Amino acid sequence: MALLMSLACCHLGQQKIAANGMELVAATSLVMYLCSTFMVIIIITISELQQLQYLNFSRINFEGNSIPGFFGSLRNLRYLDLSICNLGGQIPIQLESLSHLKYLDLSNNHLDGVIPHRLGDLSNLQFLDLNTNDLDGSIPSQLGNLSNLQFLDLSHNIGLEGRIPSQLGKLTNLQELYLEGGYVFRFLTVDNDEPSGGQWLSNLNSLTHLHMSSISNLNKSNSWLQMVGKLPKLRELSLRDCGLSDHFIHSLSQSKFNFSTSLSILDLSDNNFASSLIFHWVSNISANLVELDLIGNQMVDLPSNSISCSLPKMRKLRLSYNKFISFMIFQWVSNMSSNLIELDLSNNLLEVLPSYGYGIVMKSLQVLDLSNNKLKGVAFKSFMNLCALRSLDIEENNFTEDLQLIFHYLSSTCVRNSLQVLDLRSNGITGTIPDLSIFTSLQTLDLSYNKLSGKIPEGSRLPFQLEYLSVQSNTLEGEIPKSFWMNACKLKSLKMSNNSFSGELQVLIHHLSRCARYSLQELYLSSNKINGTLPDLSIFSFLEIFHISENKINGVISDFHFAGMSMLKELDLSDNSLALTFTENWVPPFQLRGIGLRSCKLGLTFPKWIQTQKHIHNLDISNAGISDNIPEWFWAKLSSQECYRINISNNNLKGPIPAFLQGSELIDLSKNKFSDSRPFLCANGIDAMLGQVDLSNNQLSGQIPNCWSNFKSLAYVDLSHNNFSGKIPTSMGSLVKLQALLLTNNSLIGEIPFSLMNCTKLVMLDLRENRLQGLIPYWIGIELKRLQVLSLQKNNFFGSLPFEICYIQNIKLFDVSLNNLSGRIPECIKNFTSMTQKGSAQGFADQRYNITHGLITYFRAYKLNAFLTWKGVEQEFNNNGLSLLKSIDLSSNHFSEEIPPEIANLIQLVSLNLSRNNLTGKIPSNIGKLTSLDFLDFSRNNLLCSIPSSLSQIHRLGVLDLSHNQLSGEIPRSTQLQSFNASSYEDNLDLCGAPLVKLCVDGEPSQEPKGKIQDDEDLLRNRGFYISLTFGFILGFWGVFGSILIKRSWRHAYFKFMNNLWDNIYVKCRR
Repeated sequence: MALLMSLACCHLGQQKIAANGMELVAATSLVMYLCSTFMVIIIITISELQQLQYLNFSRINFEGNSIPGFFGSLRNLRYLDLSICNLGGQIPIQLESLSHLKYLDLSNNHLDGVIPHRLGDLSNLQFLDLNTNDLDGSIPSQLGNLSNLQFLDLSHNIGLEGRIPSQLGKLTNLQELYLEGGYVFRFLTVDNDEPSGGQWLSNLNSLTHLHMSSISNLNKSNSWLQMVGKLPKLRELSLRDCGLSDHFIHSLSQSKFNFSTSLSILDLSDNNFASSLIFHWVSNISANLVELDLIGNQMVDLPSNSISCSLPKMRKLRLSYNKFISFMIFQWVSNMSSNLIELDLSNNLLEVLPSYGYGIVMKSLQVLDLSNNKLKGVAFKSFMNLCALRSLDIEENNFTEDLQLIFHYLSSTCVRNSLQVLDLRSNGITGTIPDLSIFTSLQTLDLSYNKLSGKIPEGSRLPFQLEYLSVQSNTLEGEIPKSFWMNACKLKSLKMSNNSFSGELQVLIHHLSRCARYSLQELYLSSNKINGTLPDLSIFSFLEIFHISENKINGVISDFHFAGMSMLKELDLSDNSLALTFTENWVPPFQLRGIGLRSCKLGLTFPKWIQTQKHIHNLDISNAGISDNIPEWFWAKLSSQECYRINISNNNLKGPIPAFLQGSELIDLSKNKFSDSRPFLCANGIDAMLGQVDLSNNQLSGQIPNCWSNFKSLAYVDLSHNNFSGKIPTSMGSLVKLQALLLTNNSLIGEIPFSLMNCTKLVMLDLRENRLQGLIPYWIGIELKRLQVLSLQKNNFFGSLPFEICYIQNIKLFDVSLNNLSGRIPECIKNFTSMTQKGSAQGFADQRYNITHGLITYFRAYKLNAFLTWKGVEQEFNNNGLSLLKSIDLSSNHFSEEIPPEIANLIQLVSLNLSRNNLTGKIPSNIGKLTSLDFLDFSRNNLLCSIPSSLSQIHRLGVLDLSHNQLSGEIPRSTQLQSFNASSYEDNLDLCGAPLVKLCVDGEPSQEPKGKIQDDEDLLRNRGFYISLTFGFILGFWGVFGSILIKRSWRHAYFKFMNNLWDNIYVKCRR
């Protein structure tokens, strides 16, 4: 204990401080001393830690809590590191008491509020890092009092605004200064209003690194750049994203700049330079540049031969995300510097490379990035003279050559000995995998997302030095030959998913383990045709990731299969025929971050072993046959961990859904028996990460909770097939990032809330099978212009379709069937552009959204599913099916008047259903333009006249129903129309021709057989008879009873007669 009282250094890394432990910490100091492989935790009072000088809590998870105030009592503290700790709240004023502090790092947290001006009182401070937080307000001028400061980083705080204080010029010992603004909003400014703007910069004579990126008005004056040019020791300068342009360079042409000869790194990326003038200017101001970054500008042309541009010491040149087209850029770059080792031309518009005779002549080049261009042809000859080349990246181009030919070009020269990294993914490369052992230095090879096919030939071998191989997402097949693995003794990562490889898993593992048993860390074999049972994987003692989902693996898995696999972090056995039977109290040797057991049989009870896993990020135990109440420990685990993706759908799980959100991105609890969602949806606080939530097909009831304003990133919400009632909550309108809203098959009432007009990013709105009513809102067409799926089927909407609905140009599925709509079908329906243009289909498979966490943006995807009445049967269409289907369904309403001929402009329409309405007039004569139609139903209307002959031009038509109308004339003669059943035309009295029994003569109804005519004549006689009988009855009735009613004496006599008659009948019946 005495030793701890005099403790001067405390370090703790990558641990977690629970939220409920913070109250204890507030009163006492938690000292954790890490020694070798064990940790001793001792809690003592703050007064006993007065000698503590070094405290490093970096990467400890404080779970959004504020910085504990007790740190301010550690008066002897010299070093405090709280970086990457998931801290929130404001910077506490207690830190201002640490007068001896020299090092303070609060970077990469979620700290908000202003930068305390009293931090300027920490006179001994040498290092201050506040980057990547949510700080706002202005930079306090008092920071200029930190005379000993050598490092200051305030970058990536998007709320900082106002002028950069000139008092920073007093920091004469400052060596590194980072004042970068946010990537989106640039609120920091410089004092251009002063004649000597930026004068304070010239005082920072010790400055070696200066980053003034994303400063909003830096391009308004060149005096700042002149001051920067006077810094004698400056080595690195970044002016990224400052709005600089060619005009700015022209304004500097008359000024003299004397940049230090020490300047070696210059970053001018994400500006607006369009011409080659920037190269000339750069070469004049500093000929000693080693690195130049011009990423993300608008440059197209190259410097002309008359412009001198020499940067002889240039080693790294980054020109990606520009608009270069000509392959002459390689010649220009090689003339500019003969010492270049790294060249980045990715994300340009290059289509060809220099031919072999001309070639790429850069003898020192080691790294070449040409990814995301438009390259094609035999470009690989161009690399044959690059004898120093170590890394070649040409992913995302248009190469279609045979892989064996590509390797022939690369292996026939010195490149085969130098090349270490080769990335050819996402092209159209064909062939199969040849022998690669000739590449003696190759460590990384990526052939994924190409068109490789066939079997890997016997005798093919991998390079001896290979560590990473990816061939996923091709069409390779067959068993992998034993020889392929002979040299794989350094293989760390193997990705072979999404092919058609076959063979037994045990054999594959056996061959692979002969050489890679001590090196392999990642093994991806998902989505193939591999069969057999799961072997003992503990032979790979360093295996961290094992994915074998969607194969033909079968059998029972027990504790034995994972014995000794302490390094395992990801396990995916989904979609095989596997049963997992672990002992009740099994404690796995591993700690998984990813668990994929979809469609595996886990037993009826909830798997207890999951309770032992402390770092789950992805969990999928859907369709696992579990029938149980979810244990409380599971919800508690989710609330204390950052489990990003949770899928426990399609089981028989019961009970309420408690508040458990903690940074989740996807939650799928669908197809269970959950009964209450209010605690989950209405938990306190705001969830900024949740992007997808699926609670469909449960037993949720009552009103949908009105708590949606808590979710700032929701893009997908599915509450369909529950028992929700009441109105759609207005707070759903606060989901401004929402792209898909599915409320199908509930008992919702009322009108569509006006607040949904704020959800302008909606792609899918499915409200079918409810009790909604009112007019279809006009604003749907005005505000929700991104809609591709709109389904209001089977509700109580009335009135006419608003003409504004035609503004939804991207609509692909439009269903308002089974309502009470009336009026004309709007002619403006022709404005459904996605149904009018060939090739306008945009795949639903690419529905994406983004989640912003701090300054980092994550892109995520989701799947769309829609239920449509297709060919009389309700069917589910997923992403791929929806991308091909264009459908309009207005059936079972009260639409009247004629079918607008403009509907024939929707030439990409696949399904058109106007049945069960009150439509009149002719079928549009140009209906034959709808050549993509597979389903057409005009039945049960009042359509007149003949069937247009153009209908026979729709050769794809699979379902046709024109029955129960008033059509006449001959059915147009064609193989297509005669192939349908007669029921497609029935109940059209004047319609004739095949496939009907009723024949036509010269296009007119023919004379029917005599028996038939006789029947018709009898029918007419019968009609006349009944008509005569009716008139006779009326005349007789009024002839008799009219007289009775008019003449009083007759009336009395009649009623007396009837009374006597009734009495006689009654007496007789009684007898």
